[in-house]
Amino acid sequence: MRPSPTAPWNSGAPPRPRLLRRALATAAAAAGVIGLLTGSAHTHTTPMRTSAAASGTTTVFFYTKTKNWASTYLHYAPDGGSWTTAPGTRMEAACTDWVKKTVDLGSATGLQATFNNGSGTWDNNGGGNYALGTGTVTVKDGAIAHSDPCTATDTDTGSGSGSGSGSGNQATVYYSTATTGWTTANVHYAPAGGSWTTTPGVGMEPACTGWWKKTLDIGTATSLKAAFNNGNGVWDNNNSADYTLPTGTSTVKDRTVTADAKSPCAAADPDTQAPTAPTKVTASATGTSAVVGWDAATDDTGVVKYQVTRTGGTKGTTVTDVTSTVLSDTGLEEKTTYTYTVKAIDAAGNTSPASTAATATTGEKAPEPATGTPLGTDPRKDPIYFVLTARFDDGDSTNNRGGSQHVKSGNAANNDPMFRGDFKGLVEKLDYIKALGFSAVWITPVVLNRSDYDYHGYHGYDFYKVDPRLESDGASYQDLINAAHAKGMKIYQDVVYNHSSRWGAKGLFTPTVYGVRDSQWSWYYDERNDGFGYDGLTVEPKSGKSYYNGDLWSTAEPTGNTCVNWGTPTGGRSAEGYTVYNCQWPSPTSGMFPKQYYHQCWIGNWEGEDSRSCWLHEDLADFNTESTPVQNYLIGAYDKYIDMGVDGFRVDTAVHIPRVTWNRRFLPAIQERVTQRFGADKAANFFVFAEVGAFVNDKWNRGSVNHSAQFYTWKERKEYSADDAQAALDQYTYEEQLGTGNQPTSTNAFLNGNTYHAPDHSRFSGMNIIDMRMHMNFSDAQNAYGNGKDSDDSVNDATYNVVYVDSHDYGPNKSSTRYSGGTDAWAENMSLMWTFRGIPTLYYGSEIEFQKGKQIDCGPTCPLASTGRAYYGDHLSGTVTASDFGEVGSATGEVATTLAQPLVKHLQRLNQIRRAVPALQMGQYSTEGITGDMAFKRRYTSGGTDSFVLVTVTGAATYTGIPNGTYTDAVTGDVRTVSNGTLSVAAPGKGNLRVYVLGGPGKIGSDGPYLK
Repeated sequence: MRPSPTAPWNSGAPPRPRLLRRALATAAAAAGVIGLLTGSAHTHTTPMRTSAAASGTTTVFFYTKTKNWASTYLHYAPDGGSWTTAPGTRMEAACTDWVKKTVDLGSATGLQATFNNGSGTWDNNGGGNYALGTGTVTVKDGAIAHSDPCTATDTDTGSGSGSGSGSGNQATVYYSTATTGWTTANVHYAPAGGSWTTTPGVGMEPACTGWWKKTLDIGTATSLKAAFNNGNGVWDNNNSADYTLPTGTSTVKDRTVTADAKSPCAAADPDTQAPTAPTKVTASATGTSAVVGWDAATDDTGVVKYQVTRTGGTKGTTVTDVTSTVLSDTGLEEKTTYTYTVKAIDAAGNTSPASTAATATTGEKAPEPATGTPLGTDPRKDPIYFVLTARFDDGDSTNNRGGSQHVKSGNAANNDPMFRGDFKGLVEKLDYIKALGFSAVWITPVVLNRSDYDYHGYHGYDFYKVDPRLESDGASYQDLINAAHAKGMKIYQDVVYNHSSRWGAKGLFTPTVYGVRDSQWSWYYDERNDGFGYDGLTVEPKSGKSYYNGDLWSTAEPTGNTCVNWGTPTGGRSAEGYTVYNCQWPSPTSGMFPKQYYHQCWIGNWEGEDSRSCWLHEDLADFNTESTPVQNYLIGAYDKYIDMGVDGFRVDTAVHIPRVTWNRRFLPAIQERVTQRFGADKAANFFVFAEVGAFVNDKWNRGSVNHSAQFYTWKERKEYSADDAQAALDQYTYEEQLGTGNQPTSTNAFLNGNTYHAPDHSRFSGMNIIDMRMHMNFSDAQNAYGNGKDSDDSVNDATYNVVYVDSHDYGPNKSSTRYSGGTDAWAENMSLMWTFRGIPTLYYGSEIEFQKGKQIDCGPTCPLASTGRAYYGDHLSGTVTASDFGEVGSATGEVATTLAQPLVKHLQRLNQIRRAVPALQMGQYSTEGITGDMAFKRRYTSGGTDSFVLVTVTGAATYTGIPNGTYTDAVTGDVRTVSNGTLSVAAPGKGNLRVYVLGGPGKIGSDGPYLK
């Protein structure tokens, strides 16, 4: 993972908080703020029309119940005039919970005001003062309205009465604040042909939860223009177009007017409508387990559960209730056909008709892993399919979220929320992945994320909670793990130890506050709401603006604040011209993040020591991984996922944590937990593979051993200080001084002539690596092959290297676009990856050259649909079952078309061949005695297995000094008998290969577009 591209700064240089361009440009659209004014003005499509403001007096009412003050003083200054002497003038009792004061304004048209108890306790509107107009004004818990709280009805100061007591036409307006979170609401209006009320208009009355009501007398007019506000400068003016409302009853919700509406506060009619029948029911069996899935039913009030009826077998009919749209049915009888139907039930008990039936036939009973137990087999047997879960397949649209960048990014225009795919979609398409031939799925991080553009998962906030935008009832993360295991497939979880989100890490440290929320910034920052808990799904209810910051921002400096110069202007301005304050944006050098939990510097040299102990980016608060509390937090978090039965971890940004910290703390903790829970055998095959970002074409990353991928596969070779921070510095200096010529070497990937030898893993750290050098050189297969071989002696065991062409970050040669070398080149790359040492890995969609040539990631500056992270589910619509790895049982709809593509056919056969030849999975290799551009021999020997194979990709090859015997090509079935230690092979052609297996099983699979 590279730093999030959503930030406006170059990630290679320290960001400057005064810029704030992204935060400002994106949050307004996400929050739905329609107008932002200074004072009480707001924007219309035509010049604003108001009654002339009356000068003279203002009667100010102040709500006291939430203050419990013994006395209340009004400290004020008429516009253009001087302030009263503090504490001001004492207010008099008005009615229960209210005090009032009438102020002589002279010629002024308003006043600035604050309130206090006369003893030093103030309400100064968060340091912004209150801007009050003329007439009757109320101030209640920070919200301003124009009404008299001590009379039965509000009094309108404009041209309409607003009380609903007139004899002319009336308009009753209901206004929803459910998504704005306003605590008061005013309607500012003008009858057709008449004058506008004085801003902010007339106060509306609470009607029911989330709704405000006002009946307006509009005389002979048959309609009116209106805008709404919270009395404190925040407006909803229908995107500067005003609302047009007719007579009668209307509702206004989320900028939609419904005329002749029923009161939204009326009691609901009894629910007698049944849900629709569930559709697209599928059932597939593996061994004696079945996975049943269906599309959600619809209902006027919502479905609460489903009843799955199973018939077949000797146990008769069974009915199972589930709250999700996935059922894992285990413990079935062997070789038995089962039929499943599904009904939907709503809260009132209304039951839908039964769905159409789906059937599945079980096979022979096989040893099945217990729920939550890793499969525990050699990871080299399992080709990996890599998915961005949120962009793969959408099984449950109710957990989709666009986030604060939804509109700005262009995703909204495409109806393509960034959080779209989910575990339910992945469960439903496991058979697609299996039909391709993959037996391991690498998924992006699952922990609760928190940023403005976090669908990819690398901005962890609550490391102990699975992000609910990925889960559904019955399609939880645990359900995904169990469903994959039932199909013989592994789940590799992407994990991040290096950093949290910019908001910190819940349960470890989250900043108390980020900065000032004044009148300029209130459009972006939610009001503080101590009762709000961020979960990624829920809009903060008080402000009703966003999902992100209602529990963090504050107007007042918090107790115990550590941020330097909190709340004082930096001297900078935002792109909009707003004042930027210190501590308004995360920074490692501000004192906002304690050094016990987070590092205190920006990276200056990406190949220097600071790259392991400083922040990558303002979005990625860098953990102090040498601190015991941080280590315990992360170890405890990832123990949870180990306990769920995941099969391995892909480690993000591993190079930015010192190797000695990995070797001392995190890697032993993983091994200990897996051993404790599942035994030593499972622990030995729990697969940890790391991203060590080395984006260069040489063996050692710009000559720095500490920043090279292979370095992380080794244990330490000397003792360091007991203090982890000092040990990290000592290790860095020691290894850099030794240099590249004095690093350990290994023969674990190489044959000894034609002989396989037991690998020596005694110096193995426990961390395998993504083969960054092959990845960077995969502009063509020959280049990747030569570079890969050149690095293998410095890797502890390169047969465990994870090999891919491109990913969610880069294409070859650090390209920012998805690989576009052409179908023939893709076929050649795949032929090499599936036969050479290492574990072949494919980024989702590459099997159809999905989004080839498209920019992989451009953050919110362009829609995801135009990038390499586009939504893939449209290519997967329909049904699919896998009869085995690399074999399609059945397919309908668009997914059938996807499975018919030439690279898919190529992949399926490569996977069939690789699964049948152990040497291609786990074998050591050699090029000794071989001529040919991409030609090699491999062997794996263990117990009763002795697998020897000769491979050439694309070109001709001659093998000398090989064992005599009968060799059969797994691609063509050609049989060769070798009696003189020599075998020659003609060039099979671009993308094709020959796989001559000593004593082999014969031709494997059917001819395809490349393998023939």
